[in-house]
Amino acid sequence: MKLTIETEQESDGRWIAEVMELSGVLLYGATREEAIHALQVLSLRVIADRIEHGDYVDPGILDSVFVAA
Repeated sequence: MKLTIETEQESDGRWIAEVMELSGVLLYGATREEAIHALQVLSLRVIADRIEHGDYVDPGILDSVFVAA
């Protein structure tokens, strides 16, 4: 599974970016690239926090990042 980032430019010029597979994970950036970069960082933090606290994380998300050897 891959995480899907959707972006949209607001009327005030800011960019909003959202990860569709992680409910509530969205933020604004001054540029599209800034919003995407910051969202990638935030997404990894949210996933790590959920794992640390024993909350459900779709195994498909982790399978796209980690491969057991």
